[in-house]
Amino acid sequence: MATQVPDNAVQPPAIRDMVTRLISLPSISSASPDWDHSNEAVVQTLADWLRPMGFATDILAVPGMPGKFNLVATLGSGPGGLVLSGHTDTVPFDDQRWQSDPFTLTEKDDRWYGLGTCDMKAFFAVAIEAARDLSGADLKEPLIILATADEESSMNGARALAEAGYPRARYAVIGEPTSLKPVRMHKGIMMERLVFEGQSGHSSDPSLGNNALEGMHEALGRLLALRSHWQEKYRNPAFRVQYPTMNLGCIHGGDNPNRICARCELHFDLRPLPGMDMANLRQEILGKLQPLAESRGLQMEFEPLFDGVPPFETAADAALVQACEKLTGHPAQAVAFATEAPWLQKLGMETLVMGPGSIDQAHQPDEFLALSQIQPSVDILRGLIRRFCLGR
Repeated sequence: MATQVPDNAVQPPAIRDMVTRLISLPSISSASPDWDHSNEAVVQTLADWLRPMGFATDILAVPGMPGKFNLVATLGSGPGGLVLSGHTDTVPFDDQRWQSDPFTLTEKDDRWYGLGTCDMKAFFAVAIEAARDLSGADLKEPLIILATADEESSMNGARALAEAGYPRARYAVIGEPTSLKPVRMHKGIMMERLVFEGQSGHSSDPSLGNNALEGMHEALGRLLALRSHWQEKYRNPAFRVQYPTMNLGCIHGGDNPNRICARCELHFDLRPLPGMDMANLRQEILGKLQPLAESRGLQMEFEPLFDGVPPFETAADAALVQACEKLTGHPAQAVAFATEAPWLQKLGMETLVMGPGSIDQAHQPDEFLALSQIQPSVDILRGLIRRFCLGR
């Protein structure tokens, strides 16, 4: 049954006012407790705007993460429908490098400046505007506005939804900043930690210890050989960097030139292409490193620094891809940055990434959204609602 909305229900404010309010609400997510914020105020604000429009709102606590919430707002009913999804959090910021207050929307040179303008709070305002004047009775399939927690740090908001099997729909658009160009695939990201433990001793006699740094030197060679193997085996010309990458990011070991190094730790990242399985990649790494550690008598730890984001791909001939290509006039692309798309796919949705703003402005001082992107974004989302919810 369609939700009945009173005639005097207060409708959401104009787009600029919505963005102003959302930007003013700090919702930074970070592995550092000094930076991390709750996103509850953002989720509650969105729910307060959507309820008078007839949306049924469900605010879900993210398990094991106090103060973190997902919002599922549904207009209409049925087994199919369209999800318009975004994350409510932002990255930390360096206020010394900003020319304006990050939490105050500032208009200058036909741009809106503020933390989260393009990545990606403004997308919620655009989605709400696109849904304005709809009612549940109008829709043949439901429209769902989804707002998630902690995309910028752990992606645990999207993981929790996938584990709960909720929400269900047929199509999903994630409004990350892509300059309104549809994105149907992206690489994954893995961040890994490798530790070798040996035995310290006086450097004048190597037999007194077991050098973990020398073991790591050999491990680096094996990792680079694996990288070369993967880059020969896997290629995808849709990506600017067509092969999987591995970056040896940081290494720490030893404490003095005249002591045998007892411990060495390496952190590295791996960005797999669609079709590469992260569990299999970790097993391949273990298969190269475990025998090395055993042959040298070293204790080894190998574990992910976080759970990682799988690579993502939606077929080029998928209905959602073709609809977005038609509405935008751009062919679907591939990007290197990761999104929540793999978890919406796990929910059974045909998924695509597309939103206003450029990824070049994301995570930058003086983040901005060009005003020229606003109305086209509304028009494109209205086109998707007509196609997938109204059946026109």
